[in-house]
Amino acid sequence: MSDTLRTELKDAANRHLTEALSWLRRMVDCNSFTTNAAGVDSVGRLTAECFASLGFKPEYVLSQHPEHGHHLFLHRPVTQPTPGQKPIVFVTHLDTVFPPEEEARNHFYWRESPAEKCIYGPGVVDNKGGTIMIWLTLRILEGIAPDFLAQNHLIIAANAAEEVIGSDFAERTAERCPEGARAVLVFEGGPVEQSNCHHLVVARKGRLEMRIDCHGKAAHAGSNHHQGINAIVELAQCLPKVAALTDPAQNLTVNIASIEGGTVLNRVPHHARVELEVRAYDPGILAQAEATLFALSGPTSGGAQLEVTTIGRTRAWPGGPLTNTLASNWQNAAHACGLETRPTTRGGLSDANYLSSLGPTLDGLGPFGENAHCSISDPDTGKNPELVYPSSFISKATLNALALLNLH
Repeated sequence: MSDTLRTELKDAANRHLTEALSWLRRMVDCNSFTTNAAGVDSVGRLTAECFASLGFKPEYVLSQHPEHGHHLFLHRPVTQPTPGQKPIVFVTHLDTVFPPEEEARNHFYWRESPAEKCIYGPGVVDNKGGTIMIWLTLRILEGIAPDFLAQNHLIIAANAAEEVIGSDFAERTAERCPEGARAVLVFEGGPVEQSNCHHLVVARKGRLEMRIDCHGKAAHAGSNHHQGINAIVELAQCLPKVAALTDPAQNLTVNIASIEGGTVLNRVPHHARVELEVRAYDPGILAQAEATLFALSGPTSGGAQLEVTTIGRTRAWPGGPLTNTLASNWQNAAHACGLETRPTTRGGLSDANYLSSLGPTLDGLGPFGENAHCSISDPDTGKNPELVYPSSFISKATLNALALLNLH
């Protein structure tokens, strides 16, 4: 990779940064909380308008959930096609976690801070900033290496409801990649270490959502206390076993998240319930943990009945050789840019969990920011809201562009 090309790409990123941030502000100014379907659809239309200058045409697909907006797929004609070529899928999402009321209550809107060299606002990094990173990467390639856009089948896939994670978007994306994908590139935010080392996400934990119901026996707490079977007490006795499943050596975590039970003070509670989640990178470890939890079903020593149910699951993305090869491509591009990359894993979920089955997957390709999902500014406690560093668009877009040009 020539120094001249690297310099041209970086210069182009600098030239287009003002326009990129203008588009970002328009997106941030439009609330797109997941269940604000009208707002999500407005951001979808704005995204389509943004990418129209690059030759992309929009396709709006209704979400499976009636409270969510439309998924957006952007397609660009391939003028110099290669027979049998699979698409490169650029993944982002349109929704945020901030309801309009929260934004208003915390005065959380677009705010530039030249002194801190950052921009605050809902979605500036998660994930409207990711959308703009895709645009900036392709915009500089259009000017410097137009053959890349002409020769490659590109799909931009924008989830309407990523923040609540589900298979609906992945299923719609897979329908548009019937033979799979050449690469799945997820533009969630990418942290940067002080040494100018960019993190690349190569695996994410899967998640099980579980519920344990305990059925006891109601009785009058004063007159017939001895006849009751306290569901809360019986359920509580099994919880240490559940918590003990956490095993750092296997990257397995079990989080007991909520518990409820009983009704009034003068009644022995006949029912109690706990909900929890289990996370691990290895699908086999998740399956074993699920089986161990199901084995708790049945009678307790005190005569109650435990009932274990799986109420949701998100597949693990354990990474692997194909992802490692893709990450090496980004690492080589980073070296050419005078940067570094570091493969990392994350316990949190993203669209990569579902889309990794389509082909080699890499995550964390978005800009560098901090405090995602936070809207509170409180100097006394050190709390700061979500922010993005505009300078990260330059370095990361240059890195992404170089890596794409070298994609095999």
